[in-house]
Amino acid sequence: MKKSAQVVAVRHVLWLGWKLVILLSLSLCLLALFRLHSPPNFSSSSSSSSTSPHLDVLGRRGAGSRFAGTPKLAFLFLARRNLPLDFLWGSFFENADATNFSIYIHSEPGFVFDASTTRSRFFYGRQLKNSIQVGWGESSMIEAERLLFAAALEDPANQRFVLLSDSCVPLYNFSYIYSYLMASSRSFVDSFLDAKEGRYNPQMFPVIPKERWRKGSQWIALVRKHAEVVVDDEVVFPAFKKFCKRRPPVDASKGKLNTKLQKQHNCIPDEHFVQTLLSLNELDTELERRTVTYTSWNQSATKMDTKGWHPVTFDYANASPRQIQGIKKINHVYYETEFRTEWCRANLSSVPCFLFARKFSRGAAMRLLSEGVVSRFDASSLLDSTP
Repeated sequence: MKKSAQVVAVRHVLWLGWKLVILLSLSLCLLALFRLHSPPNFSSSSSSSSTSPHLDVLGRRGAGSRFAGTPKLAFLFLARRNLPLDFLWGSFFENADATNFSIYIHSEPGFVFDASTTRSRFFYGRQLKNSIQVGWGESSMIEAERLLFAAALEDPANQRFVLLSDSCVPLYNFSYIYSYLMASSRSFVDSFLDAKEGRYNPQMFPVIPKERWRKGSQWIALVRKHAEVVVDDEVVFPAFKKFCKRRPPVDASKGKLNTKLQKQHNCIPDEHFVQTLLSLNELDTELERRTVTYTSWNQSATKMDTKGWHPVTFDYANASPRQIQGIKKINHVYYETEFRTEWCRANLSSVPCFLFARKFSRGAAMRLLSEGVVSRFDASSLLDSTP
């Protein structure tokens, strides 16, 4: 009896041992499975400085490496050929820390920025080598924008991206503009419902549903995440290229044919692409739905009894300090199609709506420079520059 009891006890110990081994194995399997399906933690252990902001991010570009350091603001210039206001921008960048910004220019193919073509050293060699010929109101305008964003994304330090025309001017100095854009984790994209003009082409459906169709200013300022969305898109842009086309201009030599031509669908791609793309990606809530570039619009009627809006060009006479201050004081934008008033804020602070303005002639830019509009004003302390 004693020997039998000992045998039973040994078997019981072995059975408990096997149960522990099985439970431990199952636990390890479950743990491995959980870690396999859990997203990696890329949280930063370093803090951000309010005077010299630092970001710690992991993007899909930059060889998959983590970027930690002072972020750059990328200035993306969409130019016809040269930059006629380079002397003003040269003064603007002269007072900036070179580690805080980068410059990219899309010009006509083959055009080179050097001492013979620009008055500012900041633009030397900053042209894209893969630029394309651009036509106003054509999808090539979107292609050029995407090329600029793609080039800027190659530098992981670029964390904010602002798209500018060759007639744009800064309304403040660099430190204010840098702090303003870095203070917000949102992109600044003028985006609203296009309820009146009927530029939506039903043939875009189902790639682009009508309820996602948006309109807005071409001149945008994006965070890196949204810039990647613009560059990586392979679905929406082809639809724009095929179905969003500008109506041919009125040609008197075509007589009655003009009436037929003017009944064609009319769509201006660069006023719809980014807005619609971000809406389709459910990113509306990540935007300040306004532009930071001011444009003065003048309405006129054509002989075909259709109405169009044209940007006013500022010349020397109408670029007075009083008029510039009037632009700087604008603190809200009203969107008629949505009955929406967009109050201008950044980092929960009330701020002026506009950092840049267009379209400025050389004479107007010279007046801005001579009267110290760019160099004298410094209100960067108004904003917390922590991203």
